[in-house]
Amino acid sequence: MVGITEQTAILAKYLDLPQRGKILAEYVWIDAEGGTRSKCRTLDSKPASIDDLPEWNFDGSSTGQAPGHDSDVYLRPVAYYDDPFRKGDNIIVLTECWNNDGTPNKFNHRHECAKLMTAHSDEVVWFGLEQEYTLFDQFDQVYAWPKGGFPAPQGPYYCGVGTGKVYARDVIEAHYRACLYAGVTISGINAEVMPSQWEFQVGPCVGINMGDELWIARYLLQRVAEEFGVKISFHPKPLKGDWNGAGCHTNVSTKSMRVPGGMKDIEVALSKLAKRHKEHVLLYGTDNELRLTGRHETASIETFSSGVANRGASIRIPRSVAKEGYGYFEDRRPASNIDPYLVTGIMVETICGSIPDADMTKEFARESSD
Repeated sequence: MVGITEQTAILAKYLDLPQRGKILAEYVWIDAEGGTRSKCRTLDSKPASIDDLPEWNFDGSSTGQAPGHDSDVYLRPVAYYDDPFRKGDNIIVLTECWNNDGTPNKFNHRHECAKLMTAHSDEVVWFGLEQEYTLFDQFDQVYAWPKGGFPAPQGPYYCGVGTGKVYARDVIEAHYRACLYAGVTISGINAEVMPSQWEFQVGPCVGINMGDELWIARYLLQRVAEEFGVKISFHPKPLKGDWNGAGCHTNVSTKSMRVPGGMKDIEVALSKLAKRHKEHVLLYGTDNELRLTGRHETASIETFSSGVANRGASIRIPRSVAKEGYGYFEDRRPASNIDPYLVTGIMVETICGSIPDADMTKEFARESSD
């Protein structure tokens, strides 16, 4: 850890050097494993809009996104953010992956999601995602856990304060500030039930912006963790036994749900969700069956349920929403390793209606196609 800190201090003097008017643009994309990759290029001037950013490409055969004989995958910029690492006018660019025949790469789920968000833009769908994750050390042990042993049982760690109750708060605080600097709509953080498990919340965000901002927040977390020598796991059940899993609870509301009397629209949405439980679970993250067991504040993956203030249900209606008669609902089924484009896409498809040229279930199936 000391060595990493020393290297970061040495790097700082180079980051202060003038760039002679040039801009560094870090292009970020989503790979075949549901992680992020990035590489940097130099721009001659600061972009005024997304249209000023050039298309780029990468070797898809090295990321599992293309065969070796036809390996070029194209990066099309869709959003950009201030770079908290390089600062100045430097930027981080979120991109979509496209094949050279003009079709979206099979791991590009943003394209289909955006169609649904555009078709239902009048609904002004707000999302808020609660991203849980677990910290590991360089040797793949849960961060700060006793070597060869376990900490005390769960209880004192959730929103805990003090030595022995929380770990790596410096990593979490650094990530929080990086998100704020970048322009991500990060709305909060907290320590979770399992020690060395944390959560950050992003939102409310409208439509496609939700997926964009969560991916950038994840990228920033991984970059920050690099500097502290910490690994980040988004696995929904990183440790077997009597330990909580990790989810990405998805809070949702349409314009009509957010006004007095909106509870009836929430109830209609829940009825629609109940009928498509299996389709949703399919898109709600890999290994989610290890987490959705009916224990540790989860519902069973086999059945759909809902309830007021019930954290053991598929869908939770907050007590305040039930009291006031309008607001939002929380889908507690999504795992921590979701692709937010798949989750927000199928949510809009189910509660707002399908459209002819987008089907999120078929979109997910493209990943396993040849």
